Amino acid sequence: MTETPLLSIPYSNQSENKSNSTACPDLDNWWEIVYYLVPKCIDIICVIGMLGNLFVLIVYLMHKGPLKIPETYLVNLAVADLIFLMCLPFWAENIRNEYNWPFGNFLCRSANSSIHLNMYTSIYLLVAVSLDRYLTFVHTLTHRRIRSKATAKRICLLTWIFGILLSIPTFMFRNVKHLPEWNISACVLDFPTPSWAIANRLIFSIVGFALPSTVIIFFNFYTIRSLQEHTKEQRAFRTKSCKDPRDAKAARSIFLVVLMFLLCWTPYHLVTFIDILFQMKVIQGCFWEDFLNFGEQFSSILALTSSCINPIIYVFAGKYFRQKALEVFSQFSCCGHFLSQVSIQEKFSHFNLFPVKSSSTS
Repeated sequence: MTETPLLSIPYSNQSENKSNSTACPDLDNWWEIVYYLVPKCIDIICVIGMLGNLFVLIVYLMHKGPLKIPETYLVNLAVADLIFLMCLPFWAENIRNEYNWPFGNFLCRSANSSIHLNMYTSIYLLVAVSLDRYLTFVHTLTHRRIRSKATAKRICLLTWIFGILLSIPTFMFRNVKHLPEWNISACVLDFPTPSWAIANRLIFSIVGFALPSTVIIFFNFYTIRSLQEHTKEQRAFRTKSCKDPRDAKAARSIFLVVLMFLLCWTPYHLVTFIDILFQMKVIQGCFWEDFLNFGEQFSSILALTSSCINPIIYVFAGKYFRQKALEVFSQFSCCGHFLSQVSIQEKFSHFNLFPVKSSSTS
């Protein structure tokens, strides 16, 4: 049976594996663990992720100050994560139901298309924010002529359009199909030929991960190197930085977001690459079939966690975000009037927070 990321049904363990004269070992007990554990993990990710990303959107959109350029990308990333997380309960119930899809053909198509939309949109938004940090810290003298809020909004729009276009094959070919070997009606990608399935996985692996990840690593490597060199120069000449220190601190939280995204998604894409080799019969055997079945299930859980990690990073690593959150929620507290009369910088100086206002566009 041919499937594709992110949330897929397992290979049949019957006669599909032609490399062996006998069927693969029965692993029903292991699948019982999958049916029990994976939906619970998805439910937890869903609750934490939706609360966290809603919190991020409330802070950014209700703050009195205008969004800075990196924040524009991060708001769009939070929206993409929310769309993604809203679709996960359907798949959790599907796994709980042993891959017997109970929600009809339209939700089979739309929910899975939305999941793929998030995958493509999220990684290319991280490309955009990595490029923005690269221009800010590596090409300091020219970045203001290139960067603007209008440009950032256009890039976000193009990223969404690009993600929608790449999600169209999922919407077209996802169908509820009866699988007699399992006696279930599953939500599967039903391509006309096996070569279509292999091509779809190659696009997913290359366009959806390998190329953007390479670009992200390139931009962040040179940005980090530029910051390190700048720090060394400061220490050598014992001078203060002409750059806004908030930019460097904000950059660190963005680097952390990028790093966690890559760590969460890399194992899944490695499994996807091995699956391409399996479908092309470069590797065969029960070991690889079982490895792909269980490896894809649990690596997908790790990939899903990337959507709920970002808000946690903002809270614990983003001092400027924490200050914005304090300002927003102080408006609803009984002490809101008092806080509005006191300088945020003075009141929270013990926590080493940033000043409230800045003319910086970064």
